[in-house]
Amino acid sequence: MRSVLALFRLLFKAILYFIPVLLIVMIGWTVVQSINLYSDQQANQQVIQDREKHYEATATALKSSDSASVSDGIQLVQQVFSTNTPDAPAPTETPEPITEPTAFPTQIPVTVEVSEESTPFALPEFYFPREPEPGLVLEGTAVPTQVPTVPREYELVNIVLLGGDDELTNDSFPRTDTMIVISVNTETGSVAMLSLPRDMFVYIPSGVMARLNVAYGIGDNIGWQPSGGFGLLRETIFYNFGINVHYYARVNFSQFETIIDTLGGVDIAVDCAYQDYYPVDDFDPNATIEENYFLRTLDVGYYTFDGFDALWYARTRKVTDDFDRGRRQQQLLRSMWRKARATGLLSNLPSLWSELTEVVETNMPFETMLGLLPYVLNLDISKIENFHMIRTYHTTPWQPPSGDFVQLPVYEPIEMMMRDFYTPPTVNQLTLTGPSIGVYNASGNENWDLVASERLRWEGFNAIAMGNAQASEILPSSQMIDQVASDKGSIAPNITRALNLSAGQVDIQPNPDREFDYEVFIGQDYSSCTFAVLPIE
Repeated sequence: MRSVLALFRLLFKAILYFIPVLLIVMIGWTVVQSINLYSDQQANQQVIQDREKHYEATATALKSSDSASVSDGIQLVQQVFSTNTPDAPAPTETPEPITEPTAFPTQIPVTVEVSEESTPFALPEFYFPREPEPGLVLEGTAVPTQVPTVPREYELVNIVLLGGDDELTNDSFPRTDTMIVISVNTETGSVAMLSLPRDMFVYIPSGVMARLNVAYGIGDNIGWQPSGGFGLLRETIFYNFGINVHYYARVNFSQFETIIDTLGGVDIAVDCAYQDYYPVDDFDPNATIEENYFLRTLDVGYYTFDGFDALWYARTRKVTDDFDRGRRQQQLLRSMWRKARATGLLSNLPSLWSELTEVVETNMPFETMLGLLPYVLNLDISKIENFHMIRTYHTTPWQPPSGDFVQLPVYEPIEMMMRDFYTPPTVNQLTLTGPSIGVYNASGNENWDLVASERLRWEGFNAIAMGNAQASEILPSSQMIDQVASDKGSIAPNITRALNLSAGQVDIQPNPDREFDYEVFIGQDYSSCTFAVLPIE
């Protein structure tokens, strides 16, 4: 009995001794973990701060005008609220669908319900924007009347892709500097892409005239109903361009980078040289902007971009403008589609949908994505059409009383473009992809055959990059050999126009045993940059 009691006393003393030691160990472990967690948080915060500096200082260049209108959005939100009368319903109330036109006493969301044409997809309900009172003048210009609805003769699903500058500013007002409408024709299996310039000065149905890129932010801030920021942007696009977008997908800078890096990078044919600021390798967060960045020149060539470089390419406008930027963003989308399909990520999209929607904000239901997936998987590149506006043709440069530089839409050419956007490639257009074009590199510059063939494929031609012409053959000037030698239905003028070749660079050599209908030899003078890009000094 005594031995048992002695054992209990010994065990009790051991427990009394062990408990303080255990508490000390637990406290020490907690302190170490807290320090590590704090260090990780500090490191992550530093990464975020460095990334924000990169976004601010690059791809729109030092001392750019990007920050000139940072407060515009908030001022516009205040303006929207100030135009409401005391008796008007609050902007957060969902408007009741009405069928009879009524007066427009205040600048608040008042809408009319319209229905979509028959389609195999259950498209979301749409509310027709109310027109303002006649003769209204805002920001020094007459408010335009609503444009006619573009005739829709096919079953279309329209998605607007939005790129936001959330990480560039800290005012909680998202601006959609990238706006690309993707129209999927479910009858013909074709796809059309349309870039909308961010500086387009339009009527926003909340009651203001402003840049198109602030419509989403206004709707998001005032709680526009229905559908918040997208709802107001949707009505703005419909009012000013006559097309209805059904869904949206929105990412910020870092989310765009994540998508590109997940794909393993994208291949891009750069057919114009660009120059803009880029971070140095030994980036020092404590150094000045001038010390941390250098002026980078991206020459004509074929590149594989990671997420940051793709973002730099998508945003740069130091030697160009927003219109060319829209074209490059469509280039990136085509490359992303090809890479996602080639790697199998596209076919695995249903199983990855939940992960994707953690990165991409969208209102597209899972079932709609499943219905559209076969069209995207089976899409032929010849059935992708690209549309982007041309400055001084589709728009008129203008300066409102605020002093900003904007673009006023020119209705007639835009209306023609919208009709083309809704019309799939015709049989005649598709036959242009039939004749084959072999592209050979005789420039001495690596992969210029890929650059030229991609330029031709962008225009819808059936071009194939064939590598170097001969190991020792370098041509000072590009040359095209027309082996069809027929004036009727010849695409030779279209090829020379796309590649910026003169008539003297075309040689007609009929060849019934030809491998290709046309052969193009890219020389040292190759320059297909016919876009609004300034030459690099």
